[in-house]
Amino acid sequence: MKAHDGMYIGGAWRPAAGPDTIAVVNPADEQVIAHVPAGTAVDVDDAVRAARAAFPGWAATPPAERAARLCALRDVLAARKDEIAATVTAELGSPLPMSQAVHAGVPVLVAGSYAELAATYAFEERHGNSTVLLEPVGVVGAITPWNYPLHQIVAKVAPALAAGCTVVLKPAEDTPLTAQLFAEATEEAGLPAGVFNLVTGLGPVAGQALAGHEDVDLVSFTGSTAVGKQIGAAAGGAVKRVALELGGKSANVILPGADLAKAVNVGVANVMSNSGQTCSAWTRMLVDADRYEEAVALAAAAVAKYVPGERVGPLVNAKQRARVRGYIEKGIEEGARVVAGGPDAPLPTGYYVSPTVFADVTPEMTIAQEEIFGPVISILKYEDEDDALRIANGTVYGLAGAVWAADDTEAVAFARRMDTGQVDINGGRFNPLAPFGGYKQSGVGRELGSHGLAEYLQTKSLQF
Repeated sequence: MKAHDGMYIGGAWRPAAGPDTIAVVNPADEQVIAHVPAGTAVDVDDAVRAARAAFPGWAATPPAERAARLCALRDVLAARKDEIAATVTAELGSPLPMSQAVHAGVPVLVAGSYAELAATYAFEERHGNSTVLLEPVGVVGAITPWNYPLHQIVAKVAPALAAGCTVVLKPAEDTPLTAQLFAEATEEAGLPAGVFNLVTGLGPVAGQALAGHEDVDLVSFTGSTAVGKQIGAAAGGAVKRVALELGGKSANVILPGADLAKAVNVGVANVMSNSGQTCSAWTRMLVDADRYEEAVALAAAAVAKYVPGERVGPLVNAKQRARVRGYIEKGIEEGARVVAGGPDAPLPTGYYVSPTVFADVTPEMTIAQEEIFGPVISILKYEDEDDALRIANGTVYGLAGAVWAADDTEAVAFARRMDTGQVDINGGRFNPLAPFGGYKQSGVGRELGSHGLAEYLQTKSLQF
C-alpha cells in the first residue's frame, strides 16, 4: 500500500502538526519501504477532541446499529485480506502464509465476534428493585504493539466500538502501515466521523501524550511490562481506567504419561510462530527427569525444520535482534547447553536470529525468568508434579501456558493450580471468545469475548 502522509482524525486524512517522519523498514532486507508522520501532542489533542465530539452520538446509537457497522468492518477486512497480509509481511517480516492465516485472518474472526456481541449483549440488567445500566466508558486511548499489528488493533477497537466508546489509536512505530489500512477500512465500513481516529508516532511522544491526556477515559495498552507500569502509575494519579496486556514467560508443562512427541512438537511450533515474538509463547518447556533427554532430542530435531528466511521470519528491527542475541549469549554464560541454533549459526540478510534450544536450564537462570521475545526455548527438568508447579509459577509473569497429560482430567487438575490467565489443555485450539489476559505482572484486564467488551463499560444502577 502507499503510505498516507497525514493523520486520520475526525473522519478525514489531515496533515500532521509537525514535519518529522518515521521510516518504516522491511526487516527481511533492512530496506526503507515508506515514511509516516511522527505525531506530536498537538495531533493527539486534535484526535482526542474529535473522539470526544463524536462520543455522545455513538454512545446513543442503538447496539444493533453499532453491530451493523462492525459487520461492515469485518467484511471490509475480509475483502482486503490479501492486501493486509502483504502489508504485514512487508513491515513485520512475517512469512506470507503466516500473515495470511493469522495476521489477516484472525482479526476478521474477532471483528465478527464483536459484531455478534454488540447485537446480543445485555447492556441492561434487573436486580430486585434496581435496573443496572452498562454504559460506555467514553474516549479510549488504544496503544498497540508491532508483533500482531492488526489483531491487537481489532482486539481493542472492536470491543470499544461495540460498547459505544470512541477511539484514538496510536500504533507501534514499526508497523504503522497496517494501522493506516485499518483506518481506511473503518471509513469504508461507514463509521461516523470521529468515532475512530489514528495518530502515528513515537511512544515517548505521541504515546505518552495519549496515555496522559486528561480527556481520555480509558487507556488500553499492550506492550512491555516496564512501559505498562508507567502507564498504570500515570493512570492511577488521574484515577483513570486502564487495561494492560503485558509480558509473559509461559510454561509448557509435559506431565508423565503425556504424548511426548506431540507435546514437544506443538510446543516448538508455538514458540517459533511469529519468530518467537508472541507474549503468550510457551518459552519454558518443563519435562520430567525420566524423559528429559528424549524431549531435548525431539526439540532439537523439531527446531531444525524452522529455517530462517523460510519458515521463520526476521525479528522486527535491529534493536530487537541485538536484544535476543544478548539473551542467547547470557544463557551460554550462565551454563545452559545449546542443542540447536546458538549465536554463531549462519543467517541470511535481515534481522534474523537462529532458532535456539537450550537444555540444562535451571529456574533461576536469566533465560528462564525474563521475556526474550524471540525464537528461543528453554527446557527445564522437574522431579515431580509439585516441583513442576513450583517452576511453572516461579516467575513474575502469568499470561498463558500449556499442560499435557495422559487425559484431560489430569491436565485440568494441574492447570487449576497454575498462576496464569490462559492454559491450553492437550493442545486446545484458539478460541476468539475466550478471555485473554494475565495474572501478576502480565497485566490488568482481559481482551476478547464478553470479558473484553466489559473492559469498556461502566456501571450505573437505578433504584425504583
